[in-house]
Amino acid sequence: MKAEIKVALVGNPNTGKSTLFNLLTGLNQKIGNFPGVTVDKKTGYCTLPDGRRAEIIDLPGTYSLYPKSRDESIVFSVLANRDAALKPDLVVIILDASNLKRNLLLYTQVADLKIPVIVALNMMDMARKDGIEINVNAFSKKLGVPVVPISARRNEGIDQLKTQISYANQFALQQDTIDIEAIAPQLISSIGEEMQVDNPYYALQLAHQHETLTFLSTDESNRIEELEQKFSFHSQKAQATETIARYNFINDLLYDTVKKKENAQEETLSNRIDRFLTHRVFGFVFFFAILLFMFQAIFSWSALPMELIENLFIWIQSTLHSTLPTGPLTDLLADGIVAGLSGVMVFIPQIAILFAFISILEDTGYMARVTFMMDKLMRKVGLNGKSVVPLIGGFACAVPSIMSTRTIENWKDRMITIMVTPLVTCSARLPVYTLLIALVVPNRNVWWIFNMQGLALTGMYVLSLVSAIVVAWVMKYILKARERGYFIMELPVYRMPRWNNVFLSMFERAKTFVLEAGKVIIAVSIILWVLASYGPGNQFQQIEAKYQQPQYTQNMKPADVQHAIASEKLENSYAGHLGHVIEPVIRPLGFDWKIGIALITSFAAREVFVGTMATIYSVDGDADQIQSVEQKMHNARNTTTGQPVFTLAVAVSLMMFYAFAMQCASTVAVVYRETKNWRWPAAQFAYMTVLAYLVSFITYQLLK
Repeated sequence: MKAEIKVALVGNPNTGKSTLFNLLTGLNQKIGNFPGVTVDKKTGYCTLPDGRRAEIIDLPGTYSLYPKSRDESIVFSVLANRDAALKPDLVVIILDASNLKRNLLLYTQVADLKIPVIVALNMMDMARKDGIEINVNAFSKKLGVPVVPISARRNEGIDQLKTQISYANQFALQQDTIDIEAIAPQLISSIGEEMQVDNPYYALQLAHQHETLTFLSTDESNRIEELEQKFSFHSQKAQATETIARYNFINDLLYDTVKKKENAQEETLSNRIDRFLTHRVFGFVFFFAILLFMFQAIFSWSALPMELIENLFIWIQSTLHSTLPTGPLTDLLADGIVAGLSGVMVFIPQIAILFAFISILEDTGYMARVTFMMDKLMRKVGLNGKSVVPLIGGFACAVPSIMSTRTIENWKDRMITIMVTPLVTCSARLPVYTLLIALVVPNRNVWWIFNMQGLALTGMYVLSLVSAIVVAWVMKYILKARERGYFIMELPVYRMPRWNNVFLSMFERAKTFVLEAGKVIIAVSIILWVLASYGPGNQFQQIEAKYQQPQYTQNMKPADVQHAIASEKLENSYAGHLGHVIEPVIRPLGFDWKIGIALITSFAAREVFVGTMATIYSVDGDADQIQSVEQKMHNARNTTTGQPVFTLAVAVSLMMFYAFAMQCASTVAVVYRETKNWRWPAAQFAYMTVLAYLVSFITYQLLK
């Protein structure tokens, strides 16, 4: 059903805009891109008290309508393009009630565009703690717009905000905040006449931003440029004049409507905490301790639910084999699809725990401190603090992390960040690491509190960050650029995490993991099962005939004969032939042809490695011996030596390969989309593949 009113949410970063968006839309939201621009667009729907349906558009956070990045440029483009489908009927401006002076600059700019505005005074609870008293009625009267005090974190005032949105068409446009025409009277008048613009601030913004506005034609942009030259318009001087006038208005407004006590307790507390958490030495020690605790918890807290999921899939496989008629379809369902899915679904608890920790770190404000601490280190390797956001985000997934590099203004910094982000261990690698670590690292404690498997997993994550920094340092000397980057950010005050938000994040990320990975795994499992269950020519018939000879039937148990037939069939299947083709290349790394198949299939998605192993060893095994993928890999033996396939040397070598190899096809695609040139993903794929091979080779040769 089509929305009857479009509402845009506008605000500074860290004002609770996304939280409000989630409250208004619930789960009725979707992610896309703004038309013609690869910048994330979140839209959702909300039912108003009068029964109408409102479309809510969450615009990127910005401090001003004068953009510093591609994300910020979207705000004015959406508000100003009168012919766009996203043109809002109403703007809800979210202001941080504890920091009004900074927030109100953006409000005055949007208000002067004469789009109907409602002010949502968020974080009122924080303002009260800081001793800030706001006369909301006087504040509203001075601005000439509805002002609704809310606390998005506590879900307070949301119903009143919805009521005001439903009255959107029933109140007059807001008052002027400054005398716009006094800034450049002749230019504003000329642009207004030629562009048929009746709003002076809209005309002034066209003068400032015409070169980057996609809805203006080349002729229109050129004409505005001619008018600028005719009237000697200087954009920076005009911005400075405008900003001074706006802060004069803001100071008068706050003097009349806001009272503040001298002591700001919450801010002082945050500063005291920051003396330790952002310390140049202890800050990094604390960050490493948090990482260590996270990965200890991933192993210890997930053990019971993983065992339950594992047993559930074993029961499903066993039930399918016992109840369905014997045949290819039953084998495909049980040993292909179910076995492939079981290998990955068992890791849902670990994925959920990882994302819960990430959500807590973001919600408390600590993740912003990590970005701040890393800035000095990042600059030494040719990056800046803004590069930390994609790198830390890479713990979840490289695709959105690479897209988030759009906020990095410096071309060189952005390109290096894109090139090294896939080195950071993503959530798709987590099932691979935890499976291999569980195979070769003892599950016992060191010094009573540190689990050896947790320490190994922590080591893999630290290795990924160190490798990204080292490669960035090398690229600093390869890529050449004259422009210098800068890093300015606001540190939010520390807050308790919103536990409902944490659990929602866990659920959404786990659901995305299941749905996205599940689709790929089912497709790969079906293809792989077919390739592993059939072979060229009549080789399968020859194998059957071979094991019917007396020397096998008389000297071997029936179960051993069946296992030998299954193993030889697998080796002579289409999958086996493919594996043997690449085996000479990967043999120096300690990998056999079965691992080779998994390396190929997991390029679709890293977690497919586990599903591939589960499918291959299900085809290779006995249907009466239904086991978990870990048990199958633990019991796997080299047919030539009789030794375990997954020794310490092989497992560590395999983890090193996955640590440095390009993550997946989706990462390659997003790098191309962000760089608009195939040479960048090609170069990235090449250097990461060579690096993965060399590190894996050295690791295996040292440990074997």
